[in-house]
Amino acid sequence: MVTVTGYNLRTKEGSDKSFITLQLEGSLEMVQSQGTGRFYATARRCSISSTFDEATAKRMVGAQILGNIVRVECEQYEYTVPETGEIVNLTYTWDYQPEEAKVKERVLDVA
Repeated sequence: MVTVTGYNLRTKEGSDKSFITLQLEGSLEMVQSQGTGRFYATARRCSISSTFDEATAKRMVGAQILGNIVRVECEQYEYTVPETGEIVNLTYTWDYQPEEAKVKERVLDVA
C-alpha cells in the first residue's frame, strides 16, 4: 500500500505545457546503515504523472493505493544527498508498481 503525500506542478522540458505529478510514499521500513551498522527508519518515495488538475490533485493527498514502490535499475546519474550536500552516483530509481492482481483484473476487463 502506498500513500499520496503531495503533488507538484511541473513543466515538460523544452515546452510551456505543464502537468501534475503525485508524490507517493511506501510504508515504514527499517534499514541497516552500511557505514555504522545501526538501523534507521525510512520510506520509499517516488512520483508519477497524472491527468489531474491542481484542485483534484490536492484532494488526492492522503489517498491510499494498492501497490508498492520498487527499485528499478537505470543509467548512472548524479544525486545530491539533501541532508549533507554530498554528491553520489546512483544506478537505480524508485517506481510505483500496481498490485499484480489488480493489473490482471484490469487487463481481463478490457478484453
